Amino acid sequence: MAADETPVAKRLKSIKHIIIVCSGKGGVGKSSVSAQLALSLYASSPTARVGILDVDLTGPSIPRMLGLDGRGVLQSSEGWVPVYADGSEARLGCMSVGFLLKRKEDSVVWRGPKKNAMIRQFLSDVRWGELDYLVIDTPPGTSDEHLSLLEHMAPVHSRLSAVIVTTPQAVALMDAMKCLSFTRTVNLPVLGLIENMSGYVCPCCGEVSNVFSTGGGREMARQEELTLLGSLPVDTELVTLLDAAESADSEQAADELSHGTERTFQLIDQYQRTSSSKLFKPIVEGVISALAVSSGTPQASSAEDAKIES
Repeated sequence: MAADETPVAKRLKSIKHIIIVCSGKGGVGKSSVSAQLALSLYASSPTARVGILDVDLTGPSIPRMLGLDGRGVLQSSEGWVPVYADGSEARLGCMSVGFLLKRKEDSVVWRGPKKNAMIRQFLSDVRWGELDYLVIDTPPGTSDEHLSLLEHMAPVHSRLSAVIVTTPQAVALMDAMKCLSFTRTVNLPVLGLIENMSGYVCPCCGEVSNVFSTGGGREMARQEELTLLGSLPVDTELVTLLDAAESADSEQAADELSHGTERTFQLIDQYQRTSSSKLFKPIVEGVISALAVSSGTPQASSAEDAKIES
């Protein structure tokens, strides 16, 4: 079978850009960045179609962050149907192993071959349809999941790119360097670096405290000739929003589907009222610009405008 005829290649042929979000270590807010990236890409255009695939198989958190806990995956004649965060609009689809667990607190105890099979099924069996962007939230580090992703998506490698998430402290930066080394080893283009938890903004007075130091990501970007997409401080509004996103149980969701009731996508409106949304806007603009440059689409600004000055 030719490479462009594989089940994965056929399924992903209508996806323009695939963005792999990765980090060198856990606890740096990679999943929250993935969720914000998907929400911001969705809001970037009234016609943008976005998918988010959660391949953090042992710690799936995207369903919770998007308020989708309790939903189940539907099977169609064309494959699995993504769970749509925006209901009938069907512009923001999500797939996660969290939708397949009987109880959300159940653990996933799988060895490498079963993880590989699950990722292959996610890539070959999910009916994404036409997407402008597919955001893939990966586990921390460089593990079996990352190798499986790149192996299965080899036929669409030209549409792959990565965003690296780190925090400013030295330990996180050391692990982020390992993540960068991995992307270079497998020839995965890096759109840029996001420094998360870059200080803490007091919700009362607005004073910024550098809890984890600051500027480490900027220095790493300068030394490695990467684009620093942006720095994000700890935002208590965002933490509350993503941690307490309302979710519908499966019976309620099924009842609404059977009666044709439209679900209101409130999360995007709530997110856009947070300070993180305003800080993330130039980040997503940088991502879109870098993708346009890599695909040869003309842009008003050049890639060099986004580079860290040496």
